[in-house]
Amino acid sequence: MNILVTGGAGFIGSHLVRTLQAAGEQVTVLDNFSTGLLANLPAATKVIEMDVNSPELATVFDAGHFDAVVHLAGQTTVHISMENPSLDGEENVIGSIHVLEQARRHGVQRVIFASTAASYGDVAEDRLPIVESEPLAPMSFYGLSKVTVEHYLHLYQQAFGLGYVVLRFANVYGERQGDGGEGGVISIFAKRLAEGKGLTTYGDGQQTRDFIYAGDVAAGIHAALTTEHVNHTYNLSTQSETSLNELVEILGKVAGRTICPTYQAARPGDIYKSLLANGRARRSLGWEPRVGLQEGLRRTYEYFCHQQAHAE
Repeated sequence: MNILVTGGAGFIGSHLVRTLQAAGEQVTVLDNFSTGLLANLPAATKVIEMDVNSPELATVFDAGHFDAVVHLAGQTTVHISMENPSLDGEENVIGSIHVLEQARRHGVQRVIFASTAASYGDVAEDRLPIVESEPLAPMSFYGLSKVTVEHYLHLYQQAFGLGYVVLRFANVYGERQGDGGEGGVISIFAKRLAEGKGLTTYGDGQQTRDFIYAGDVAAGIHAALTTEHVNHTYNLSTQSETSLNELVEILGKVAGRTICPTYQAARPGDIYKSLLANGRARRSLGWEPRVGLQEGLRRTYEYFCHQQAHAE
């Protein structure tokens, strides 16, 4: 399969590209390198430096003859979306429309879209874990931008026959993650521990997340590229709830340290509890998460320790 991965030099993209290449797929990465890094990718990867909002995007599709597009490019941080909604809209909504338009004009068979748990908003505890049919009520402009693109995908399919799969990620973490993004708390914590620094938690530490390892997300995306169950939405999650205080405790075990974080006020737009059901993805994609939290945290922490050792 000939696949274009937008935002492929970013954190999740770097895991996906390795998964696709290992499976023998033909991969082209398109990235503007605003947050992605060329060093994140294997040396032989075909890379095009371009923003999805560039007028030259059509030339990439003209030459590429892609069977599928995995659309990962975009602004991924909640607090930035709250501070600058217009930037979020330009990158996430308008940029996505440009990708969809080129995909339908050039006969792409399927678009895989990276959506988010933030689409659901702050769901009542008695409705956890959240299933895909839960009404969407985003609390941030980031979540709203993702929901908007989901609606565009549905209408593009109805109007033009463009196949799609929406994947709502839980909080993704792993090697090569930057300090931003939804799962960024783990990368921030792991990096600070590798540097011998303390940790700060926003809120009371009882807020929970469903943390999923990036390699498992990459496997889910690959499954979405080949499934017969298209034009649907799937959660990619562990269906396991972890509080930030529990996260700090597990990181302490991984790092061999006792950690006493400081606490600051919660940030606007942050969800208090998040837990996604993954039964639909298990049934229809033949997928399941395989990397447990402690093992994933060990890999992530060791990555940042390695980075810190090279920086010294």
